[in-house]
Amino acid sequence: MALKLLKAIAAHLPFGGIGGWLPSRCAICRSWPTPPVCDNCIAHFARPVPRCQRCALPVPNGVICCGACLKDPPPLDLCLSATHYTWPWIGLVARLKFHDQPGWARPLATLMLSSAWVDDTLDAADRVLPIPLSRERLAQRGYNQSWLLARALAPTKADAQLLWRTRDTPSQRTLPRKERLANLTGAFALDPLRAHEVRGQRLVLVDDVMTSGASLHTAAQVLRQAGAAHVSAIVLARTDAAHAPPR
Repeated sequence: MALKLLKAIAAHLPFGGIGGWLPSRCAICRSWPTPPVCDNCIAHFARPVPRCQRCALPVPNGVICCGACLKDPPPLDLCLSATHYTWPWIGLVARLKFHDQPGWARPLATLMLSSAWVDDTLDAADRVLPIPLSRERLAQRGYNQSWLLARALAPTKADAQLLWRTRDTPSQRTLPRKERLANLTGAFALDPLRAHEVRGQRLVLVDDVMTSGASLHTAAQVLRQAGAAHVSAIVLARTDAAHAPPR
């Protein structure tokens, strides 16, 4: 009886359902009762900034595309990021990614949905594809955080089976961009029985954090080679230029 009552209450709250949130403290400012991250903290710590439409790095007002992307266009037609990869988002991503707290996917996806052009990009997409994990990493973690985000962003379009990770790769964290790209060569592929489904499609890649863009760019190349008409990326957080590996 108590469990039925809890489900009924949770179903009418933001991020409803038993996997949603009940009134509690904001994970950042500790105010109560709030969603997992309160509106005041989102407004303060995730303020919109102008970003390059191709790589999502911050740019001056009025600039659409940064100089690096003009000189060497990436394989993404559009790249959107909700916020900088800095405190407090580093800690919340870690909860989702490393601390066995998959419930954080829904509130973090809501932050992504609040960003400019994300709704329109998802509406125009034929499919929304998470960056896949290797079998080894998936077995270790138990779930793919990018799949949880993609499913929360677009439940009817999210597809975790079309794009595959073909092999495990060493950690990308300390590698410069050229080595990251080399590390990922041949690491993504399409399901051979479904590769034809990509032709002429508008596709959106989803990942939690973008640093150099190596994973997103490598995956986008695979989709383009299969005939995708348009490839975009939506990420929760983008490492800023001061901390991103050189291109």
